[in-house]
Amino acid sequence: MVGKGASLLEDVVIVGGLLVAQCVLAGYVVFVDHLLGLGAHPLAIIAVAGVASAAFFLPFAVALERKRWPSKVSGTLLAQLVLIALGGTSAFQELMLLGIKKTTPAVASAMPNLSPGLIFIVAACLRLERFDRACKYTRAKMAGTVVCLVGAMAMSFLHSAASSSSSSSPKEAAAAAAGSYCDWILGCSYLVGAAVVLALVTVLQAATLASFPAPLTMCSITSAMGAAFTAILQVVVEGSFGMGSPKIDATLIAGIVVMGGVVGGSCIVFQAWCLGKKGPLFVSVFGPVQTVCSAILSASLLGHKLSLGSLAGIVLMFTGLYLVLRAKRKETLTLGLGGDHPQSQAYDAEKAAPLLS
Repeated sequence: MVGKGASLLEDVVIVGGLLVAQCVLAGYVVFVDHLLGLGAHPLAIIAVAGVASAAFFLPFAVALERKRWPSKVSGTLLAQLVLIALGGTSAFQELMLLGIKKTTPAVASAMPNLSPGLIFIVAACLRLERFDRACKYTRAKMAGTVVCLVGAMAMSFLHSAASSSSSSSPKEAAAAAAGSYCDWILGCSYLVGAAVVLALVTVLQAATLASFPAPLTMCSITSAMGAAFTAILQVVVEGSFGMGSPKIDATLIAGIVVMGGVVGGSCIVFQAWCLGKKGPLFVSVFGPVQTVCSAILSASLLGHKLSLGSLAGIVLMFTGLYLVLRAKRKETLTLGLGGDHPQSQAYDAEKAAPLLS
């Protein structure tokens, strides 16, 4: 009875915590969209959040993982950490913020769900993932990936750019609508690019964790390195480092630190713990919660609307996501691919995805 009670309590904590985590992350996406609307520079947001995240993870890394640190850092490990920092912290977040700026928080929250399908493609090309066209699980993963991509295309091209312009002539209104549609397509392209980067870096992250089993330490290092790279990039491009707008005061910067570093970091760590307990399929089921929360918050606070075409695309994406993860789960259980089997590394890569900062 005691064991059953503890298991039930753990399930309640996991389900409740995942719901809260998705709502919190949705709130942060909407908060970032508000910052971008005020003129905040995306690179500055990434740098500040990266420093805050590194500072938040570091004490836990020292306390919990110090014994796992290697006595000597190899050139390969250093190169892997640099690539993860450049891809996961700098490139991924920059593409995400540019996508948020030109679309909506709801679409930005939905698009990264392309990653499991893309991870399957990358891992299969690297022969880290079982690929047999005669196997029903492989066909299901392929079908799910195609459905995800179709959903992403639907989100991009079926959006109706309703003009809210006060233009005085039909020609000006048509030009404004065309410009809005082009911005939407460009924003979706940024978000798809972010999903591709996430898939590539996730596979690299899983490979790194195999030889350096200290995820909190890796997050601290890559967040700090990514923040430094991003700040340097802004200095090179802009000539100086700054938030980009006088409207971004100390209160809003504190919001980036707290929500992006502390609260967001806590949600990411909690999701990673849940992945270890329940696997990627269970945790991914809660993905739509963030999208729905983002849509509600952005509609109520920022006045954003989600077209029927975009909504259809989101439904298709989550359907494809479910197909990919369910097929992967069934394949792992049926074929008995354990953690030491080379073909199970893509599964581990899916587990590693939320550790990206």
